[in-house]
Amino acid sequence: MPMYSILLPTYNEKENLPIIIWLIDQTMTKHDYNYEVIIIDDGSPDGTLEVARQLQSIYGSDKIVLRPREKKLGLGTAYIHGLKHASGEFIIIMDADLSHHPKFIPQFIKLQAEKDLDVVTGTRYVNGGGVYGWDLKRKVVSRGANLLTQILLRPGVSDLTGSFRLYKKEVLGTLVKSCVSKGYVFQMEMMVRARQNSFSIGEVPITFVDRFYGESKLGANEISGFVKGLLYLFATT
Repeated sequence: MPMYSILLPTYNEKENLPIIIWLIDQTMTKHDYNYEVIIIDDGSPDGTLEVARQLQSIYGSDKIVLRPREKKLGLGTAYIHGLKHASGEFIIIMDADLSHHPKFIPQFIKLQAEKDLDVVTGTRYVNGGGVYGWDLKRKVVSRGANLLTQILLRPGVSDLTGSFRLYKKEVLGTLVKSCVSKGYVFQMEMMVRARQNSFSIGEVPITFVDRFYGESKLGANEISGFVKGLLYLFATT
């Protein structure tokens, strides 16, 4: 039975963390999957790391692995940091804010096993997928950004900015090392580099739900960075 390492970068997620860990444990245990959750907290001032320690005492250090960092150092370096400590042959990345429901993980695992895929990515933009909790403006911005990336980058996947994915461990390591982008563009570049490396990619429809607790980390700086990153990828890929 393969081992699945779930990388969970966190920043100010003390309310969400106990819920997402419970959902992950319920899903993985129900399907008899071997798993570990690697929590990479970037110096959250709200006490997320203390909550993570309490969860480790409940579920055990074999299931909850803590690999904190002193401050926010970016998503790409968080994955590299988590990979160093991952014992699984497969890596699952997802958000800790409850926008990604673990109930979809078995579909990721099933599709990967059936086709021996290098990457399985969740998509909001095919039949069966969707977004809940966003207002019309945010949906239009998201759709527009995704359409623009499809036109400019031709990535071969329907949802380029999603961050709910399953990778073969060695594939994720290769992709993370080749990516130079930061912020929300990082996930986009991962798929572009996967295409360049001829890695096989499958898609699973998912429903994305806006966060229940805490504040969204998407702001003007992230949007500006997205545009700059998109133009960079267009010019260099």
